[in-house]
Amino acid sequence: MSDEADIATTDALTDDPRPDGLRSAPSLVLVNTGNGKGKSSAAFGVMLRALAADWKVAITQFIKSSDWKVGEEKIGRQLGVDWFAFGDGFTWDSDNLDNDIAHAREGWAQAKMLIAEGEYQLVVLDELTYLCTWGWIDLDDVIATITERPVHVNIVVTGRDAPAELIAIADTVTEMTEIKHAYQQGIRAKRGIDY
Repeated sequence: MSDEADIATTDALTDDPRPDGLRSAPSLVLVNTGNGKGKSSAAFGVMLRALAADWKVAITQFIKSSDWKVGEEKIGRQLGVDWFAFGDGFTWDSDNLDNDIAHAREGWAQAKMLIAEGEYQLVVLDELTYLCTWGWIDLDDVIATITERPVHVNIVVTGRDAPAELIAIADTVTEMTEIKHAYQQGIRAKRGIDY
């Protein structure tokens, strides 16, 4: 290894990456977006951390049907998470998009109430970005609900194509990038890995 490489490695190991002036915040808004896998899974990781901190947690799922029996819901409920599924499944399987839209709007109204009541310290809005980008719910209402939430309520939003307005109000935004996916190779979702 060259002297330059040795210096770069040493600097990387010893440089303190923390910004100056770190402070605490009463709550945070996280957005997991992008075309890659892991947006909801990352949100469920936050759910587990919140439970370990003895927080009250609500998961609200849009798009995903309450008929789906997913591992995250099973274990979340066992751990005391309040779980709400407001979706009817994937839109390409739908026989009635008007019904899907109405269901999504009812779900958003309930999720909005969960946030405003302030009973939960963490509310996950799983797949919410789709409802915003498809115009099924009012983006301005979503932004106002999140920015005007009770001070102790943390929010995690997941889904592809997060609107710029949502990204602007978030404290942390992570974009999942797909490099390779088993599904693209004709492999079905696997229980225990994908759900």
